This record gives sequence, C-alpha cells and structure tokens, in this order.
Amino acid sequence: MTQTHTSTEPSLFRLAGFPYFLIAFIARLPFAMMVVGVLTVVVSARGSLSLGGLTSAAVGLGTACFGPLLGAAADRYGQRTVLLLLAIANGTMMVVFTLVVYGDAVDGLVLLAAAGIGATAPQVSPLSRARLVTMISERMPETRRARTVSGTMAYESAADETVFVFGPFIVGILASLIAPWAPLVGAAVLTIVFVGAFALHPSGRHVAAVRGADGAAPSAVSELFRPQLVIVVIGILGVGMFFGTMLTSLTSFMADRGASEQAGLLYGVMGVGSAVLALGVAWLPVRFSLRARWLVFSGILFAGSLLLGVVDSPAMMMLALGIMGVGIGPTLVTQYSFGAARSPLGRSATVMTMLGSGIVVGQSIGAAVAGELAENVGTSAALVLPIVAAGVAFAAGLVNWVLSRTRARNVVVAA
Repeated sequence: MTQTHTSTEPSLFRLAGFPYFLIAFIARLPFAMMVVGVLTVVVSARGSLSLGGLTSAAVGLGTACFGPLLGAAADRYGQRTVLLLLAIANGTMMVVFTLVVYGDAVDGLVLLAAAGIGATAPQVSPLSRARLVTMISERMPETRRARTVSGTMAYESAADETVFVFGPFIVGILASLIAPWAPLVGAAVLTIVFVGAFALHPSGRHVAAVRGADGAAPSAVSELFRPQLVIVVIGILGVGMFFGTMLTSLTSFMADRGASEQAGLLYGVMGVGSAVLALGVAWLPVRFSLRARWLVFSGILFAGSLLLGVVDSPAMMMLALGIMGVGIGPTLVTQYSFGAARSPLGRSATVMTMLGSGIVVGQSIGAAVAGELAENVGTSAALVLPIVAAGVAFAAGLVNWVLSRTRARNVVVAA
C-alpha cells in the first residue's frame, strides 16, 4: 500500500488504534495463565505435584511442536482465519482438559490433553509483533522504520513481562475464591472473547504485500534455518530457560526459609525492573548497536546470575534479582528486534512464533529440570541452572557478534 509520507504522518499508535493495543494486551492473558492453571488444577484434582509438572511441560511441548506451523499458516492465509479457529479450539481444549483431569482418565490422557492446549494456543504476542512489523514496513517511511521497530519490540516485551506477572496472580485469585478449575475456565472464556476480537480487528485481514496471489512467500523455507536467525532462537531459548529455572529455584530458596509464598514478591523485583528497562531500550542512542546491546545486557544478566552461587539471605537474593532485571528485559527486546530484522520476506509471523515458542519451551524445560533438581538434590544445585541459562544467552550473543555482517548491522543499528 503506497502512501505519500509527510512530517505530519501518524504514529504507529494512531495507525493501529488504541482498541488494537487494549485487545492485544488482554488477549495475551490466557497464554500467561494456562501453564500455571494446568499445574494448579492437576495438583488439586490428582494430588500429584510430579504429574502437575509433567502436564505443564506437555503444554510447552505442544506449543513447541505446533507454534511455528501456526505462524506459517498465519503468514500464508492471514491471521484472521487462523486465530479464529485457534480461539475456539484452545478454549474448548481447556474445558476438555478440566473434565479429563476431574474424571477417571489415565495420566497419559491427561498429558495428551495438556499437549492439546499447547498445540492450539493462540500465540498473540508473536503474532502481534508480526502484525505491527508488517504495518511499519508497509505504511511508514523507511527513515522511521528501524526506530519504530525498536520501540515496538520494547513495548511488546514490556507488555509480555506485565502479563506474565499478572497471569499467575489471576490464577491464584480465581483458584482461591472459586475453585482450582476456575482459572482454566476463565482462560477459556478470555480466549474465545479477546483472541476472537484480536482476530476480527481490521488489521487481522492483512496478508503481507510481498506474498504472492496464492499466498506463497518469495523466500525459501530454508532461509528460516540460516545461522544468523538460528542463533537468535538459541539465545531466546536461553532466556526462556532462565525464566523457568529462576522462578522454580527461587521458590525452593524461599521454601527453605519457610516463606515460599513470598517467592512471587521477590520475583516481581526482577519483573518490574525488566519491564521498565525493556521500555527504555527504545531511547538508547543509535550508536549503541543491536549486537552490542545483546552482549552488554546479557553480560549484566550473566554477571547478576553469578551472585546466585553465594546468596544466603532474601536481601541478597533481591539484590541479585534486581541486577538480573536490568539485563533480562533489554536482552529480550534486542533478540526480538534481530528476529524482525532477519525474518525472510513474507515469513515474519513464522519467525515471531519460533521465538515465542523458544521462550515457552525453555521455560517449561527449565522449570521441570529445576524442580526435579531442587527436590532430589537441593536448592543450591537448582540455583546453578539460572547461571547456565544466562550463560547460554550470553554465549549466543558472542556468536551473534561474529555472525553479524556489516550490511545487516547497518540495517538494524538505526534502531
């Protein structure tokens, strides 16, 4: 869509409209609620923490296997059709899962139903990123695109951080006030209503202009496996692993001190700092290149994680979490910015769902491994895992520094 751009050209906020951002924000909540909701209802109905952990991991596995495929379908056919089908399917699967858990079904069927929730999960966050990036690339002048993309990735990451803080909180409120099954039923209602509204938003009809008349992309599928893009997926997998291992090992740390219920409050110290710093990335100077940002902020995350080896009090843990919060948000924003810049033509939704799936998979695996290690070996052993995860994110940043060519860097440095 060709337009004549002037100095009074509207911002992305005006192009998308306030209702878009409100709907997209609320539509993320079910995704943030489903893993904790599954864990809550399984532990309550089946009395098994082990089975609860496995079902949470099954949700992540379902998302990992099908998320990128759903993103590819959204690229080819447009987000509206795909999201409408997913809203109905995912809402239904959460209700079915609840009935299966409270019934007499064997554990294998419970795991299968959990995987179904993950497989049908409408990944609103990555699809919103893809939708906004397409809007920027096709409706804004080239001189404004890089900085606008950077600001958009900052906002989206801050929104994700906020949702993933409030999602578990809402699960706890509903489970306490109504019943353990209430969070999943509530998430099902939110999915059908708000994911449906997200799908029906006018921007949901759009298919990238670079797509052919038959919906085919001009780029080959093999471009999704270029080293420059794969390293971003590996880096964001490390961030997901950090989220999963940190929350689980922190819960164990506080449980050892008889205050496991305070783990969420301490974790919030990192979450708030991360969200604030993520928003601040948009204001960093142009000279501070994306590849340098990845190294610097993942380095801060890694340095902060090293303190976990010597923490011996909640106060010291809070200090470590505060330092790590400075690094985690900007690292995530930078990785998504690289994903947007390196997406093959016509495959932005595919790439964004690959990155979103990387976070979910890393989080699920990290939580499961940290939980087993904390229970069978001890908290000290579990606290090593966030260090390893932060090391993965930092090492990926080092590799990315080498892989970033001058031409690619000049394209994205303007952010």
